[in-house]
Amino acid sequence: MIDRAKISKMVLWVLLGLLAVLALYPVCFLIMGSLMGNDELAGYLGAVISGGKGYAAVPLLPGFPTLKHYVEILLDSPEFFVMFWNSIKITFGVLAGQLVVGTMAAWGFAKYEFPWKKGFFLIYIILMLLPFQVLMLSDYLILDKLKLTDSLWGIVLPGAFSTFPVFIMYRFFTEIPDSLIESAKLDGAKGCQLFVYIALPIGSSGVIASMVLSFLEYWSLIEQPMTFLKDKSLYPLSIFLPDITSTGKSGMAFATSVITFIPALLIFLGGQDYLEQGIMAGAVKE
Repeated sequence: MIDRAKISKMVLWVLLGLLAVLALYPVCFLIMGSLMGNDELAGYLGAVISGGKGYAAVPLLPGFPTLKHYVEILLDSPEFFVMFWNSIKITFGVLAGQLVVGTMAAWGFAKYEFPWKKGFFLIYIILMLLPFQVLMLSDYLILDKLKLTDSLWGIVLPGAFSTFPVFIMYRFFTEIPDSLIESAKLDGAKGCQLFVYIALPIGSSGVIASMVLSFLEYWSLIEQPMTFLKDKSLYPLSIFLPDITSTGKSGMAFATSVITFIPALLIFLGGQDYLEQGIMAGAVKE
């Protein structure tokens, strides 16, 4: 007798496997392309790179593997390390600011009562939904007045006051029982002690989830640096990729993409569980 449940499950797994292969293939091709020589890449991607006739090929494995492009990036491209360090300063500067400002704002919205609380939180949500392009002009004018349009602070400060991490952490802080807070107050705990010894430890999952999401966002910034930074020596690594691609050095573009991808992948894998909890918490309606 045919077990329809097992067959249905098998078909489902096959379909999911095919979808997984399709989703992972661009990453695999990126890695394989970084190991190909210039001539081999030109043979496969010549129609795309040179704008000629024909179609690009998508090989599974390089015919003649080489680490030449990684050597060019890591040893012969000093601007790569300048941009890499700029990305580090921007990303971790933003994360540090969000860790201070965002956690306090989320805790205040979650457990304190004050006039116009719901109205202010609604403004936070609206600002979270607005894309960068909508606020670009106003942000530029403010940063220009503050003389920050050609400084990394012009990228770090707006990111530090981002509303999205507040929204994520707020969901976790609201789940802290009020009875626990009242018990701590009866024992003599003050506002700062409640925040440090109760809010942060219990809501750590939300804090880590928001930090992972922010890292993934600010590690790959493109529009903000191109808008607010004039000095190319301040550009982050995410700006380095289209630049070397435009010069026709496709092998270096592949290798740089792989190197840039590794930190984001490690952060994602390390915070995957917290990230899932944050997404689930953010999906809960008020």
